[in-house]
Amino acid sequence: MRITRFLTLCLAVLILTACATREESPRQRVSFNEDWHFHLGDTPEASALGFDDAEWRTLTLPHDWAIEGEFSKDHPSGCGGGALPGGIGWYRKVFTPDASLGDKRMWIEFDGVYMNSEVFINGHSLGVRPFGYVSFCYDLTPYLKPGEANVLAVRVDNSEQPNSRWYSGCGIYRNVWLTTVSPVHVDQWGTFVVTPEVSSREATVSVLTRLKNDSPEPVQLELVSRLCDADGEVVATVTTYPVEANADSTVEVNQTLQVENPNRWSLENPSLYTLKTEVRVDRQLVDTYETKVGIRSFRFDAHEGFLLNNRHVKIKGVCQHHDLGCLGAAVNTRAIERQLEILKAMGCNGIRCSHNPPAPELLDLCDRMGFIVMDETFDMWRKKKTAHDYARYFNE
Repeated sequence: MRITRFLTLCLAVLILTACATREESPRQRVSFNEDWHFHLGDTPEASALGFDDAEWRTLTLPHDWAIEGEFSKDHPSGCGGGALPGGIGWYRKVFTPDASLGDKRMWIEFDGVYMNSEVFINGHSLGVRPFGYVSFCYDLTPYLKPGEANVLAVRVDNSEQPNSRWYSGCGIYRNVWLTTVSPVHVDQWGTFVVTPEVSSREATVSVLTRLKNDSPEPVQLELVSRLCDADGEVVATVTTYPVEANADSTVEVNQTLQVENPNRWSLENPSLYTLKTEVRVDRQLVDTYETKVGIRSFRFDAHEGFLLNNRHVKIKGVCQHHDLGCLGAAVNTRAIERQLEILKAMGCNGIRCSHNPPAPELLDLCDRMGFIVMDETFDMWRKKKTAHDYARYFNE
C-alpha cells in the first residue's frame, strides 16, 4: 500500500511538473551585456559581418568610456561635461540564435546609448537614435541566421561637443536585453495601468494591453490579466475573449479589475502589486508579461497642495542627474540604490529626473523605496542650450 501511494505521489509530481513545463511562456528576455568587443575610434568597416575585431578590448556592459579618459581643460565637453573626452566608439558582439527559432520574433532592447547610435545586424543598419537617454528597440528577425554566428555592431558618436549641460558619459552606458517572443505577443512596453478610483475599501485598476500579431493569419486571442499582491496571491482576475487580431497588426484591449481592501502605495509603505498578463491562442499559452503596479490616488489642489491617498504630503524633492559621480554614467543598480538611501536618510521623498528619462533601474528603485518621481523627457526642445544638443534633431 505504501509503495502504491509513493508511486501515485511520484506520478502526481511528474504530471504537475509536466503541466508547469507546458505552461512556461515562450517569451524569453535575457541580459545581452557580456562579451562585447570595444574600440575607441571610428572604424566604418566594423559593421561588416566578417570584420576582424580580435584585437579589440573585451568588456561587459554597461560601459562609459569617458570616465576612463584623462581630464583636460581642452576637451570640447568643457567643465559642464566633466572635462572628459568624447569621440566615436564601436561595439561588436557575436551570438548564435537557436536553430529552432522558427517563426518566433527576436528583438534587441537598449535602455540607453549616449549618443547618436547606429545599430547593425550582420551588416544591415537597423536605425539611428540621436537621443542618448531614451530606451529603444529593433526587430532583428528579418536579418537573423538561426544556428549560425550573427554579429551585432553599434556605432556611438559623441564627438560633437558640447551637447549637454552636465556630465553625460559616452557609450552603451545602460543595460541591453535580447527578447524572444511568439508571433502573437504583448507588444514591447505593451501594458498601461492606472488606478482611477482608490479608497481604503476598494480600488479600480484599469489596464490597457497592446497585443501584436506578427503572423500572416488572423487569430482569436484570449487575454487574461491577474493582479497579484506582494505575497503572490491573486486578488483580482479578468478575462477577455475573443480578441480578434488581424494578420500583421496590433490591437488594444481595455480591462478593469476591482480590488477589495487594497494595500495602497505610499511613501512609508511602498507596496507593489504585479499584473500578470497571459495571452492564449486555441487554449495554448503563447505569451506572458508582468507589470509592477502601485495602487494609490493623488491630486494637486490649489489650496491644499499635493495629496497622496487623500493625505496632504509636502514634497521634499531634489534634482537628480543620471551619473554616479566618480563611477561615471554606466548604470550600477547598487550605486543608484545607495544614492537613494542617502537621500531618504536626509528627508528627501521626491526625485526630479534632471533632465531626461532615467534608467529603468532608478524608476524601479523609487517604486520600491517610496519616492515620488517627476520623470522628464528633454532638457531642450526646439531651442538649443548648447552648440550640439538634441534641439537640432527635435523636429524630426
